[in-house]
This record gives sequence, C-alpha cells and structure tokens, in this order.
Amino acid sequence: MPGILIFGHVHQFCSFDSIEPSLKMIAGSYYIPKYNESKPLGEDSHFICAEKQTFGVADGVGGWAKKGIDPGEYARELMENVVFAIEDKPEGGVNPMAVLNEAFLNTEAQGSSTACILTLKGNVLHAVNIGDSGFVVIRGWKIVYKSPVQQRRFNCPLQLGNWRDNPSMAEEVKVGVIPGDIVVAGTDGLFDNLYESEIEELVFRGIHVQGNFPAELASTIAKFALINSMDKYAVCPFTIAAQQAGLEFTGGKIDDITVVVAYIGSPN
Repeated sequence: MPGILIFGHVHQFCSFDSIEPSLKMIAGSYYIPKYNESKPLGEDSHFICAEKQTFGVADGVGGWAKKGIDPGEYARELMENVVFAIEDKPEGGVNPMAVLNEAFLNTEAQGSSTACILTLKGNVLHAVNIGDSGFVVIRGWKIVYKSPVQQRRFNCPLQLGNWRDNPSMAEEVKVGVIPGDIVVAGTDGLFDNLYESEIEELVFRGIHVQGNFPAELASTIAKFALINSMDKYAVCPFTIAAQQAGLEFTGGKIDDITVVVAYIGSPN
C-alpha cells in the first residue's frame, strides 16, 4: 500500500512495495493561449528539459492587465530563469525549490505568477508548487496523487512576484513512481475546466486505445479543456467552486491552457 508522510511544507507520497531505480521520464506539451490580439503569447509559460528530466509550468496572474502590465511577461521570464538555473546541474541534480528560488530572485518583470516545477530523480518525482497550477500522477488509469492548490480565497492563488509571495510559501512534494505511471501537469486553465475523472478517461483512451505519444495526449487533454471553457452551460470544477463561494456563475472558465504529459518508464 502507498505510504503518505506529511511534515511542514514537504509532502512525500511513495509506494514502498514496488520501487525501481533509475527511471526515465518522456514529456510532451501543448499550449492554447486565450484569444487576445494584443497579447498573442497569452499569460502562461512552460518548459521541458529532457536532458535534466525536468519540466515546469507558470501562469501569469491576469489581474495585472488592469494596471497596464502584460501578465505573461513575469511567467515567461520566471520560466526562462528556471531553465538558466538548471543548465549547469547534472542529471538527477536539480533541486526544484532551489532553482525556483534562484529564478525568482533573478526575475525583474512586473507582475506575478503561479509556478510548478517537477524533476525525476531515480524513482522519485520531486516537485515544488505555488498557487493553483499543479499536477496529478496516474497509475492504472486512476489518479493516485494530486498536488494541493494554494489560494487565499476563491480564484486568488498564492503567486510569486515583486511585493507578492516568495518561494518559501511553496509546497515541496516527493512522489514515488513506477514504470507505466503518467504525470499530467498544467495551469489552472486545465484543472478549472476538467474533472479528475475526465482526465483519467482521456489518458486511458489516449494511451490504451489510441497509442498517443505524450505531446499528442497533451494536445487532446488541452483541447477538451478548451471545449469546456467555451461552453456557457458546462458544469466544471470552476463552476462549482464559484457557486460555493457565493457567486452566480455558469459555464466553463475561459483561460490560457497549458498541459504537460510525461510517461514514466524504465531506463531502456
């Protein structure tokens, strides 16, 4: 049975009865920025570094647009600085919290952003997450772990930025993985518009039925989230959360959607 240890801001979720050394992670991604002619790059950013077995996502907080600031600039610079921070690290030597902190200190753009960085070391997925971006681990077509959401109140996530939160507020997570596990990470445009059961179904169909590669599966998941986001009558996780917060809200949440899918496998 999986074991769960929780202490401070560090969560460990490891299956102690089926652990293999030196696994590999193959990742692919898909990004759908919400339509905005003046900001075609959208507000999300992400990276995948296969050599370092590391990837990350970030979501610029949209409220900055009201102050004339492009919300995507902070997210993009933050992810660029994460990539710079991991360049000189050996494979298996990336510390997500350390690189997030280094990137945060080197990011000068105005604005703020959520962030989630994951790296595979041996048979353990190490992650750091702040805000409402995040990831799930799927085993046997069922979600066995979902990263916690950090927010002060409804639709107000913790966020890195000047005069905002800092990496000390982030959650550090360690998840034991085995060959065949699937990691699905994304910004809130994904998780606000798809239920866990829908993600499970799309992963099962994409891999078991269609034989998708990670990028193909990421594309399928992102497009389904987009369909829900544009549906004025959809009942999505965001819909329920808004109503529970006392708001009159129907339909999906129109947002930038970033999805990264990673397959965990044996070294060979």
